[in-house]
Amino acid sequence: MTEELGLRERKKLETRRRISDIATGLFLMRGFDSVTVADVARAADVSVNTVFNYFKTKEDLFFDRQAEITEQAVRAFHGRRPGESAVALFRRSFVQGLEQNSYQTGFHEGADTWVRTVMGSPALLARQREIGEQAEERLARALAEETGADPDDLTPRIAAAMIMAASHRLVSEITRRKLAGETLAEMRQSVRAAAERTFDLLESGLGDYATHPG
Repeated sequence: MTEELGLRERKKLETRRRISDIATGLFLMRGFDSVTVADVARAADVSVNTVFNYFKTKEDLFFDRQAEITEQAVRAFHGRRPGESAVALFRRSFVQGLEQNSYQTGFHEGADTWVRTVMGSPALLARQREIGEQAEERLARALAEETGADPDDLTPRIAAAMIMAASHRLVSEITRRKLAGETLAEMRQSVRAAAERTFDLLESGLGDYATHPG
């Protein structure tokens, strides 16, 4: 029975991934607002009801990794090294992302197409802001728990807002330059320098806040 349930869940996951991949391809090619859920269902050879069984909204088809993105900063925070502050962690994580051409930094091939699709749809822009706010709130709660902050203490929320805003601004600058036609090779050095300056500024203000006790 356990094996049967495992197989069933795997098949459901494969179906969900296939629908999402097909939907994303259509959105990137034709624009989010120009593609209907019925278009996705036909392309995936499933019913519209099946699509909605896996995705509550059309926006969920595009941001199918929303839960992962929302929890990403918190997972990174809990995995920081002994003696590593919150700012030092996010500096290291961002710089590593640049070196690895990670999608979290926008420093990867195809990011410009993704950004154009989001920018072309008010619905996607609104959902993107919502995801960012959720991620910031989750990080603020993790900071508060880690530091034993009083419920009325604004420090965790301010720190989370500063860290997330800095990261978001760096990614926005990267995508702006990509949309302007710069290649990753052309901007790599200056982007790395900008990231270091950004986190230097954060570190000056937050310093050793939320340093791992180890």
